[in-house]
Amino acid sequence: MGRNRATLADVARLAGLSKTAASMVLNGREGTRLSPEAHQRVFAAAEELGYRPNVAARSLRTRKTATIAFVSDIVATTRFAGGLIRGALDAARERDHVLLIAETQGDAAFEQYAIEAMLDRQVDGVIYAAMATRRLAVPPAIRNGPVVLLNATSPENLLCVLPDDERAGRTVTTALLDRGHRDRIALIGRNRLKEREPEVSLAAQARLRGIQETLSAAGATLLADVFCNDWLPEHGYAAMRGLLAKPVRPSAVICMNDRLAFGAYQALGEAGLAVPTDISVVSFDDDPIATWLRPGLATAALPHEQMGRRAVEILLDGGTTEPTLVPMPLRRRRSITTPAP
Repeated sequence: MGRNRATLADVARLAGLSKTAASMVLNGREGTRLSPEAHQRVFAAAEELGYRPNVAARSLRTRKTATIAFVSDIVATTRFAGGLIRGALDAARERDHVLLIAETQGDAAFEQYAIEAMLDRQVDGVIYAAMATRRLAVPPAIRNGPVVLLNATSPENLLCVLPDDERAGRTVTTALLDRGHRDRIALIGRNRLKEREPEVSLAAQARLRGIQETLSAAGATLLADVFCNDWLPEHGYAAMRGLLAKPVRPSAVICMNDRLAFGAYQALGEAGLAVPTDISVVSFDDDPIATWLRPGLATAALPHEQMGRRAVEILLDGGTTEPTLVPMPLRRRRSITTPAP
C-alpha cells in the first residue's frame, strides 16, 4: 500500500523548492523567509499529490507517536459508559492524536498481551479505565509511564479522573429539601460491601456521605434506610414494598442508582400510588431508563463524556496527585414535588 504514496521529495519537486524548504512550510516553521506564493505552491502540491506525513519517521525524531492507549475492562461494549470513549476520542482528535482501544473483559492474560502490544507501538501514554467506579490494581507495565486512571483509583495514587459522587449526594438531597421534604425521606440501596470495600465501589460511600452530611446540616435525619443485596430493579422493588408496609410512609425516596428507582416505581404503581404526587423519587446515574420512566426520573448524571475528555487532557498536559472530580449534574425531571399532607 505504501509503494505509491507521495513523499516529501515529490511535494518539493512539484513545488519547485528544496525538500528542506517544503518540510519547513508543511510543519508550520516560522522564519523560513519564503514568499507567500512559495507557501501556496507547497500546500497546492501536497494537496494535488495527496501527501501525508510519515508518522513513523516523525516519531523517530520527536519520540512521540501521537497515539494514546485506552485499556478498559468492559467499557468499550457497554452502552451506558460509551461516553467515556466518546469524550476521550473527541479530546484526542482535537490534539491530533489517535486512540487505540482494547477491552479486556477482565481477562488478565489478554490484558497483559494488549498492554504489551500497545507499548510496543510506542504509545505516548495510557488511559486505564473501569466500568464501575472502584480502586483497582494497575498492571506494573504501565505504572512508571504516563498513565491516567479513568473512573478508578489505585493504591499508588496515580493520576485519576472520577465522578464527584459525594457532591452528587448533596445535590439530590438538596433537591428534596428545597421542595419541603424533611422528616420523611427514605434511602434505598444501602450495601455494606459496596460502602466498605473500595475495590468493589467508591460511589456508594461517597454518595452516602453526601446525603448524610446534607441532611445533618439541615437538622434532618432519614426516616428509614433500606439495605439491598445489589443495585438491581428487583431489589428496589422489594425495598419499596417494605417501606410501604411501615406505619409511616415516606414522602420522598432517594435511590442509590436508577435501576433501584425503576423497581421502586413498579412497587409504587402496584400499590396504587403515583410519583411524585404520593412519593417523590430521586436517584443517581442518568441511565437511559431514567428518561423512559413515567414521569421522567430526576437523577444525578454520570458525566462520562466529560470524564473521558479530562483523562486525555491530563495525560497530555499533566495534572495533580489529587483525584480530578467531575461534577454530576442533576437532570431535573418530573419525579419530585412538594410532599403530600
